[in-house]
Amino acid sequence: MTKFAQGVYKVTNPAKYVGTRPPRYRSSWEWHFMQFCDNNNHVLQWASESITIPYRHPLTGKMTNYIPDFLITYQGSNGKTVGELIEIKPRKQSVIEGKMSERDRAVVAVNHYKWDAASKWARRNGLTFRVINEDQIFRNGKR
Repeated sequence: MTKFAQGVYKVTNPAKYVGTRPPRYRSSWEWHFMQFCDNNNHVLQWASESITIPYRHPLTGKMTNYIPDFLITYQGSNGKTVGELIEIKPRKQSVIEGKMSERDRAVVAVNHYKWDAASKWARRNGLTFRVINEDQIFRNGKR
């Protein structure tokens, strides 16, 4: 079984962190993103797992909740303040590819239902929603 990096991130710029609980990372990718938010001058505020969005699970039909990984506010390249919900997810859990098991296809399908609910919630609240995978976090093997 693969062991993932998990723990509580130690915030170095507490004025920027607006979450109500200490930020927990559930992968090294989340840890790297927390470090980016904490130390990037353009990120004005950030929170980890701070929003709960209800959605209907496509396989069970039951209402359940989705909690995106991050809520961030940053200064865009045009100087305007931008608010985004961010989900950190491996590419294999976000894109259906040819040689995938049915289980993996189901994981991707459920993720897309969650993300559709998050996109709608974000629009209603003046935000955007984005999924970030290893292609955006690690470019050419570099952070």
